[in-house]
Amino acid sequence: MKSKQKLELTWVGKENRPRLEPRILIEDTEKSYHATARVSENDIFDNVLIHGDNLLALKALEADYAGKVKCVFIDPPYNTGSAFTHYDDGLEHSIWLGLMRDRLEIIRRLMSEDGSLWITIDDNEAHYLKVLCDEIFGRSNFMANVIWEKADSPRMDARFFSTRHDNMIVFAKNSEYLQINHIVEEGGDAPSHYNKLDEKGRRYYLKPLRAMGVDGTREARPSMYFALTAPDGSKVYPKNPDGSDSRWRWSPERVQQELWRIEWVKGRKGWSANFRIYADDNDTRPPETIWTHAFAGSNRHAKSEAKGYIDGIRPFDTPKPEKLLSRVIQIATNKGDIVLDSFAGSGTTGAVAHKMNRCWIMVELGEHCFTHIAPRLRKVIDGNDQGGISKAVDWKGGGGFRYYELAPSLLEKDKWGREVISKQYNAEMLAQALCKLEGFAYAPSPDVYWQQGHSSEADFLYVTTQTLGSKELTTLSEDVGEGRSLLILCAAFRGNTDLWPNLTVRKIPNHIHSRCEWGHDDYSLNVANLPQAEVPIAPVSRQGGLFDDGDVS
Repeated sequence: MKSKQKLELTWVGKENRPRLEPRILIEDTEKSYHATARVSENDIFDNVLIHGDNLLALKALEADYAGKVKCVFIDPPYNTGSAFTHYDDGLEHSIWLGLMRDRLEIIRRLMSEDGSLWITIDDNEAHYLKVLCDEIFGRSNFMANVIWEKADSPRMDARFFSTRHDNMIVFAKNSEYLQINHIVEEGGDAPSHYNKLDEKGRRYYLKPLRAMGVDGTREARPSMYFALTAPDGSKVYPKNPDGSDSRWRWSPERVQQELWRIEWVKGRKGWSANFRIYADDNDTRPPETIWTHAFAGSNRHAKSEAKGYIDGIRPFDTPKPEKLLSRVIQIATNKGDIVLDSFAGSGTTGAVAHKMNRCWIMVELGEHCFTHIAPRLRKVIDGNDQGGISKAVDWKGGGGFRYYELAPSLLEKDKWGREVISKQYNAEMLAQALCKLEGFAYAPSPDVYWQQGHSSEADFLYVTTQTLGSKELTTLSEDVGEGRSLLILCAAFRGNTDLWPNLTVRKIPNHIHSRCEWGHDDYSLNVANLPQAEVPIAPVSRQGGLFDDGDVS
């Protein structure tokens, strides 16, 4: 038995982790899109849309975006069971949990210290996912399980319960640093609990001046246990219902400053002091954990919006309403912050983030990346999308995005089965890929040919497909000089490298062949890409085919 045990969720294959290749991203300039002119000073042009496997894409983003993403919203496959026909229940959940764990670990590294993660999920996996996130983020960083009313009417044909909600699990990277924005009250009458009017006609409600709950003890704040004078001149001390000493919420100084807000109510046990909370003093409020369809939209709203994204293309099957995303983004971010969605779907996260002047990164493996998302974003940028939240934020267009494909695997097998550098890589791509693999920032110097990347001000990387001899290595060592170091990745080299202490020389691809799972292009949650359980082979029936002459021998 282990001396140190921890509470954790276990599943079949939990110990198995993919050895991901850190791919580079290649821009497809024909699919990138930018407004022809700047519309406002808030326009953001360097948004990122990636077509490719989202686990590989997250790994590709890590070098440049680690610690920078303020808000992550993901709407992963819900694992309702329909995708796992050939699996028993334990293996089905195990596959899903493993795939989610691998993504969430990278997502956490991408998040800023004050960042937050929002995951929409139904009850089928919500509770397992919550425990999984507890392991990755820490239970103290669990913020809320928001209930979103996704359906605005009951399903009368439901066999058991008519499900009208989804869960939205919210975690902080570090709750010590998390700051969230309050909800801005929309126009209209004050909420019904503002049930009183003062002499000027302002709406307010009363709240006890006595501290309540666990804070309602004299010991908690001794200086706030004192007498107030009731309307009949009697002295009133803060007391709990059981007669024990409590304390006031306000200090004696604040009582004197805001005496006009104190209102006395006489009950069976005597006078109680209350203070007024005005509706017009509170045009914002903390976000709550129940989001109605009126507050955040519904599936019906989302499907109605989807019809207006692009003409002549079948709408996406399961979109999320723009209002839902606008609530998340408004609470979790400020203008200019980075929002990430690695299960982009129809692109709602990017569309809403764009209209709200946030930077966005989206990843989508399916073909709707270019059939639905890119056309939708072009319409947003041109200002022609006036659906969703456009009118609420007075959207006029502007900004742009860059469209990327994941590069092919760096290593491929030749006709003899040996791993060699892919023929699809040119010299620049090779240098960039090896920088990423070695943890160097790719930053080729225009003046110094061997400074292609750096890990510090004095540590550089040089990639070449040439064979280097003693003469070339001596020249490089002299150029690097004292106080600096150079990692050289080359096709081959000759000579004793101990002679050049400021150089580290390695052959490629030998140096990297055991690092990753080369050639693995799809880690998706699509069941078609997962290992299938064996299906029993039915006995062959000895019957004639359609084109047989009936003689079956």
